[in-house]
Amino acid sequence: CIAIGGDRFVGSVFIDNLLRMEANPEVKYMILLGEVGGTEEYKVIEAVKDGRIKKPIIAWCIGTIAKYYDSGVQFGHAGASANADSETAEYKNRAMAEAGIHVPTSFNELPAMINKVFTDLNLPAIPEPEMNTVPKVRRSKQFICTISDDRGEEATYAGFPISSVATPDTGKGIGDVISLLWFKKQYPKWATDFIETVIKTVADHGPAVSGAHNAKVTARAGKSVVESLVTGLLTIGPRFGGAIDGAAKYFKYADD
Repeated sequence: CIAIGGDRFVGSVFIDNLLRMEANPEVKYMILLGEVGGTEEYKVIEAVKDGRIKKPIIAWCIGTIAKYYDSGVQFGHAGASANADSETAEYKNRAMAEAGIHVPTSFNELPAMINKVFTDLNLPAIPEPEMNTVPKVRRSKQFICTISDDRGEEATYAGFPISSVATPDTGKGIGDVISLLWFKKQYPKWATDFIETVIKTVADHGPAVSGAHNAKVTARAGKSVVESLVTGLLTIGPRFGGAIDGAAKYFKYADD
């Protein structure tokens, strides 16, 4: 099983791996799971048409539900978005089927298609692995750490049941949870309010910051790795990663 991923820049593509499997006598058939966006499946189609791939391929492109949306949908990965009709999952599934690739009518039918191809090839049955039997008498759960305890009917945070801090009706906030998880004690309200204030003021320090956002937008636009990286780096300023310089000045000022 080879997981390529759905990013704009990948280490290998479908055709690279399928050609290696085609040359491997131990491989009798191949299963390809693609997705909406990109055109790599068409390279596989061409290889089947020109005879470079002769072994059976079972394939399906995920994302056929996209046709029910009014506008383009981003399916998690950077490359999982159709920029043309030929990049839609439905279009690619139809093209693969027309090329002679085994394509089921839906994702739910994929197991049946795999079974059919396997049966038609008249391959020897694959033995089922031995299943470990569960002992009749099991030891009680003993998972415990310095933060939480899972030995009772309900897990606890520093001795407090999760239900006593997790829901809004408890009157507890994220500051209370952090005080229990990080500091292993229930802090007073003024302290938990301070924790929540800190979280609110630094909440954007992550994938939502301007540098990371601009780098992702540039990559989604099909630009090179260098261009995407430079776009993110050029965004850094006194309110981004460079803010550490300003913080150092204030610390020095306070110390002086």
